[in-house]
Amino acid sequence: MAKKKQPTPAEAEVEETVAAKVGAKTGEKAAKAPKTAAKAKGKPKGAAAKPKAAAATAPKAKKPKAAAAEVDEEDAAAEEPMLKKREPEAPLPELPLVDQVLAKHDRRLPEKLVSRLKTKLVPLKSKLSEEQMAKVVEETYRSYIKALIEPGEAAGTVAAQSVGEPGTQMTLRTFHYAGVRELNVTLGLPRLIEIVDARRVPSTPTMTIFLDDEHKHDLSKAKGIAANIETVTVENVAKSIGYEMLNNFTIEVDAEMCEDKMIDLNYIAKSIEKLKIPGRVSVEGNNITVEPETTDRDKIKRIRERIMDLRLKGIKSIKRVVIEKKGDEYLLRTDGSNLAQVIENVKGIDKTKVYTNNVSEIAEVLGIEAARSAIIREAFEVLDQQGLDVDVRHVILVADLMTSTGKIRQIGRHGVSGEKSSVLARAAFEVTVKHLLDAAAHGEEDCLEGVTENVIVGQPIPLGTGIVELFMRFSKEGT
Repeated sequence: MAKKKQPTPAEAEVEETVAAKVGAKTGEKAAKAPKTAAKAKGKPKGAAAKPKAAAATAPKAKKPKAAAAEVDEEDAAAEEPMLKKREPEAPLPELPLVDQVLAKHDRRLPEKLVSRLKTKLVPLKSKLSEEQMAKVVEETYRSYIKALIEPGEAAGTVAAQSVGEPGTQMTLRTFHYAGVRELNVTLGLPRLIEIVDARRVPSTPTMTIFLDDEHKHDLSKAKGIAANIETVTVENVAKSIGYEMLNNFTIEVDAEMCEDKMIDLNYIAKSIEKLKIPGRVSVEGNNITVEPETTDRDKIKRIRERIMDLRLKGIKSIKRVVIEKKGDEYLLRTDGSNLAQVIENVKGIDKTKVYTNNVSEIAEVLGIEAARSAIIREAFEVLDQQGLDVDVRHVILVADLMTSTGKIRQIGRHGVSGEKSSVLARAAFEVTVKHLLDAAAHGEEDCLEGVTENVIVGQPIPLGTGIVELFMRFSKEGT
């Protein structure tokens, strides 16, 4: 169950101001109204509004420790869970006074904040004068501007600290039961390392597959779809395998297992024949006899392994499928992942609600923007499951950095850190001598535009007050 949404700093300011105004007498002058600006002075200069977390099951972000970057509410709201449908928004209340006051300012407030402000003020139209209502709007605007991040803030450093420090407190357990008893997923620090290292295949790939309206309420139909997805090999349906003669071996097939997996004995024999193994394949009762032409024991052993690993049905890489009931509908969770094949070949599923924890697959099938959302969702989910209070905007900044070039890059010497334009910044991270020798051999220049390289040479860094460049033109003598 999702946690109750906490009001943003700017919204909390509105509620405080409105509450103060209601307590005042109707005829009281606006000058006597409580000054909420004084309250705002003690507040930290964090980010303006809290976005929704980028995970279907992840709860909303808690109060930020420090702001990662200046993110408008519209941008933050874009981090909606992929599996969650947006609820239709209520029409904006008519309150022209709010629009008139806000129109005087250059900076535009997020629509969500304006809508909330109007909703709060509409019931108070009869209790507050126009002057008082205008003051409430002004205080709201001022509080929002104060809540924005300062220019020159070290957003990247703060994000690195905010994600890295809680990472030291995370458990090292690799496996954890996640809702379904039969399936394990990697959580904690190992999973976070997988995400920031941009591993091509996670240690425990898994998929969540929602069914369409026709199949999601019927258990038997859900079982049919699960049977079509789950990989079935000859080894899964074989009771035993024994050698009869020098080069012959017999596979005893489990009839009950074949019936459960909806596989015919003759189909198994034909599938073995398609391997084009020199020799003969015959069926007797529940036994399949394979007679290779070769008598070499090593070759026969390799043939046996090929036959046992032969995929009879299902989608490659998906080892198991578990049916889970969520509310009044059934959904499928898999051990293994193959996003492209599931979307393309499986019927009876809701293709808009298929999800995998394999970020590389998402990038290949759905594109880099979907991969960015998946990185945010996966990383934030890991931190939140450990009970760590990390603002989602720090995670968003990391995901933006990893995907800014159109491909997923790891945070390391083979990715983000190793591809910096500055020679000194690359050398400061890892393999110092190699970077310096390569740069000297190629005649590279370092413009000293970043933080690390300016620290190395002893210059002011381009952050905070150091971001300002002041030039002065001196007048000539006598003018």
